[in-house]
Amino acid sequence: MNLAKVIGVVLIAAGGIGLVMGSFSYTKESDAVKLGPLELSVKQEKKVNVPVWAGIGAIAVGVVLLVMGGRKG
Repeated sequence: MNLAKVIGVVLIAAGGIGLVMGSFSYTKESDAVKLGPLELSVKQEKKVNVPVWAGIGAIAVGVVLLVMGGRKG
């Protein structure tokens, strides 16, 4: 299996997960106040929405790489 096919499979999987999940979240920790030896930190949960067009586009590019990856040009 060459590199183009591997990337194609990864893109198809990522696009499918993006379509099924719709979004993902992560926690960002930042320092709010530093006063001498005291530190206050804030944890914020961020949510990132994955657009439908991005998931479909990743699947389409993955399929193209799978189909074209096997051809010798």
